[in-house]
Amino acid sequence: MRLRQCHNFNDFRKLASKRLPGPIFNYIDGGADDEVTMRRNSAAFNECDLIPRVLTGVKDIDLSVEVMGQQLKLPIYCSPTALQRLFHHQGEHAVAACAEKFGTMFGVSSLGTVSMEEISKQYDTPQVYQFYFHKDRGLNRAMMERAKESNIEVMMLTVDSITGGNRERDLRTGFSIPFRLNVAGLWQFVTKPMWGINYLTHEKFSLPQLDAHIDMKGGTSSIGDYFTHMLDPTMNWKDVEEMVKFWDGEFCLKGIMSKEDARRAVDIGCTGIVISNHGGRQLDGARSSFDHLAEIVDEVGEEIDVLFDSGVQRGTHVLKALALGAKAVGIGRLYLYALAAAGQAGVERAMTLLIAEIERDMRLMGCSSIRALNRDHIRFR
Repeated sequence: MRLRQCHNFNDFRKLASKRLPGPIFNYIDGGADDEVTMRRNSAAFNECDLIPRVLTGVKDIDLSVEVMGQQLKLPIYCSPTALQRLFHHQGEHAVAACAEKFGTMFGVSSLGTVSMEEISKQYDTPQVYQFYFHKDRGLNRAMMERAKESNIEVMMLTVDSITGGNRERDLRTGFSIPFRLNVAGLWQFVTKPMWGINYLTHEKFSLPQLDAHIDMKGGTSSIGDYFTHMLDPTMNWKDVEEMVKFWDGEFCLKGIMSKEDARRAVDIGCTGIVISNHGGRQLDGARSSFDHLAEIVDEVGEEIDVLFDSGVQRGTHVLKALALGAKAVGIGRLYLYALAAAGQAGVERAMTLLIAEIERDMRLMGCSSIRALNRDHIRFR
């Protein structure tokens, strides 16, 4: 299978599985516990049907949106994801370059493998910094100051990850950073030699946002230890309110899953929220993000920008979320599979196909702009 044979999410996933050693593929592919919530995220879209309008005279399609003060050419953005240079040696460079090319936001992860400063200097696209809250309050402030100095436009605090999810696929393969692989996991690396060659012949793997704070040489579970020991499970609304005031700009909470928490986000001065269950990678048994979207938009949609992610695989998924009131939709696994499959060329193809789907489906819906989508265009079964 080659890149030109990839036409949708599942095609990119299949090609990624052929290119990546099993432990790394399963890190992208897996969710928490029994992966019920991960599967539900995509299945939930099937319970909502689109209602097209005809004879509306659709000619040109306007996909532009304004999200948290950022003018975007697309209603989709690249959600922040970790460890991208494990999946392909181009890593965040490939994804940020595509975000710039297509005119949308790029999320820089705290567990990213290219520094926020480097991304900011090289790519002219709105950037989000995805932030974890640490026990060390001085560290929190220092990292926010670093983001300000890097001209990050939007601070995005992840609130659903005060501890790591139980990702049993990783336990079975021994995946960790640094690697601690079992025999089966090691064999997967032996059978995918090109991944190893690229890993060893390109820039040394690192986590530049956290290098000063995590000893990558110290233990075999540095990432696990980071979630267990460095993040603060006592984080509360007062802590976040102080961060919002200190940042004094566009501030978004990622991981909101109830209208009550959405209301609290408005009350403390946030300018955006992301309805997200972390792609089903944290609390298994939670509802899908899509299940929560309408009620949260009804609660705060007139007061704050409501973004949405988790489970998005198709242009129709994007349109359904937008029709329910989301301002923009984040993609994660979709571009990660494409990145693993073929680097920047893969991400460009995935984005091109998704944009073409959205434009075609907008025409079939009889809508010429994103702003024309509303709940008259959908029905739940």
